[in-house]
Amino acid sequence: MRALLPQLAGAVVERVERVADRVVITASAAGAQARCPGCATAATRVHSRYERRVADAPISGMPVVIELGVRRFFCDHPDCPKRTFVEQIPGLTSRYARRSPGLGRMLAAVGLALAGRAGARLAAGLGLLTGRSTLLRMIRRLPDPPVGVVAVLGVDDFALRRGRVYGTVLIDMDTHRPVDLLPDREAATLAAWLRAHPGVQVVCRDRAGGYAEGARSGAPGAVQVADRWHLWHNLAEHVEKTVARHRSCWTQPAEPRAAAEPSTEPSTEPEVVPDLQQLAEQAAIARREASALVTRTRERYTAVQNLRVQGKGIKTIMRELGLAKETVRRFARATTVEDLLGTARAGRSSVLDEFKPYLHHRFNLGHTNGSTLFAEIRGQGYRGSLGTVLGYLRPFRASAAAPPAVPRPPTVRDVVGVLLRHPDTLDADDELTLKQVRARCPHLDDVADHVSGFAEMMVGRHGERLDGWIDRVEADDQPDLHRFVNGVRRDHDAVLNGLTLEHSSGAVEGSVNRIKMIKRQMYGRAGFELLRKRVLLAS
Repeated sequence: MRALLPQLAGAVVERVERVADRVVITASAAGAQARCPGCATAATRVHSRYERRVADAPISGMPVVIELGVRRFFCDHPDCPKRTFVEQIPGLTSRYARRSPGLGRMLAAVGLALAGRAGARLAAGLGLLTGRSTLLRMIRRLPDPPVGVVAVLGVDDFALRRGRVYGTVLIDMDTHRPVDLLPDREAATLAAWLRAHPGVQVVCRDRAGGYAEGARSGAPGAVQVADRWHLWHNLAEHVEKTVARHRSCWTQPAEPRAAAEPSTEPSTEPEVVPDLQQLAEQAAIARREASALVTRTRERYTAVQNLRVQGKGIKTIMRELGLAKETVRRFARATTVEDLLGTARAGRSSVLDEFKPYLHHRFNLGHTNGSTLFAEIRGQGYRGSLGTVLGYLRPFRASAAAPPAVPRPPTVRDVVGVLLRHPDTLDADDELTLKQVRARCPHLDDVADHVSGFAEMMVGRHGERLDGWIDRVEADDQPDLHRFVNGVRRDHDAVLNGLTLEHSSGAVEGSVNRIKMIKRQMYGRAGFELLRKRVLLAS
């Protein structure tokens, strides 16, 4: 038995038996004396005896309970504040504990890996009897790991409640280990942490102004590095706005595509096709203008601008309208509502798009029953509703003919994708889309050149080209890119370091993804302190 339970080396095993579904070991402490925990003096005078029940690690999947007889001793040292004390067996007992240290370490490991409810289910299967709340209490009682000196610190935010409450994760970039979690993303909180932990030489961060100010205040001698991924992401946001603003340039109708089975008979109504095409386009425009997204965008823009005229700030407008901060800021910065409606009108691609040529062809052959056509495309993989099909066919019924189907123009997201991706990754269709967009819109042609220049500068870490790139952008009529450049100028030193030095926040982004996973495991009980313990202590 002592080979299986070496912690019983300081006790005499009297009996081992199986009671119900557990193993019960009866033992008593050995030795004629014990040392006082207050003065370390050896004591021999016994005050009394009693029995403790200590849970220990399971044997062959069965829980183990040790019924241990222990003694209370008198401490005869005149200067010791203790009059009596209970003997402890190293590795098996500690004051007031009802489980052995080994069992406690096992339960803590399970709790850190799976949290409460899932951890309790796994523990039961392993013979570790515990409850979910017990596991959570054990996690909260664990001490924080030592921080030490962090030379390169990564900083990023994460959502405690998306769109409402955010925290900050701090990463040691040399070891990729989380060193702390902060309950908000305010500059003062970060500055206080940096002052309490001197030695930070480099701070890798995103473009948030709060982190920049906190780093300047808390570690004025540290080098700030703007993360390259965040720089590219910020540029992509402004490119998307530019593409949406110039959507009318590259969405002109293409040449009509021939029907799948052209008729050999001469057409008897050649004049009808342009009228029907125009009718379809007008109906599509009317549907977009009447969409809930466009209507909501106009209403929000009017409400935000009216409150701004009254002198109210972003946070006040957030509270009054119930909108996120970035949404209010975007509506407040827009010069006109048309700047916002570019993306709203673009909308999403329809589930019906790939089936439209087939519907046009069948309709012109005389198959005008909407339910029948719905059943036919349903068999081809259509997953939309009958109402969508009927609404699309409705404008064609006035003249009993459908216009020739035209290819769907690329969406805003399609164009942004081909502008931002590396040329070597584009297939033939993407290359054709990029060529057509650049040929039809001089503004987007210039944007493509600016994006390519920034990508080369970022990938090759040619930070010395930054000022020249800024000058070229400012010389063009690119109001959205001008806003990006203004932000770069305000954070010039950090951006220059990000485009020059090897530091990046990749490890921080990985930790943010891990925090999301931990949050989902703890859904419903993911308080900040519990989340912090698991992030810092879970391996």
